[in-house]
Amino acid sequence: MEKQGKSSPEKVTLRVTEVARMLGISRGSAYEAIQRGEIPHIRIGRRVLVSKKALDRFLDGVTKQGQD
Repeated sequence: MEKQGKSSPEKVTLRVTEVARMLGISRGSAYEAIQRGEIPHIRIGRRVLVSKKALDRFLDGVTKQGQD
């Protein structure tokens, strides 16, 4: 009998370390960009999270600005 695999729900937010790795920058640089308001984020208590959708929109905007 084959087990039906339960897929876990896809994450909608990323930790700062994950964002830093994706962008190829250090964790400290990611936190600095968040403090400057360059990377959109949400804060839940002391935890800082970045929405995947907001990060995609941010990166799309940066890419479009670079094409001017």
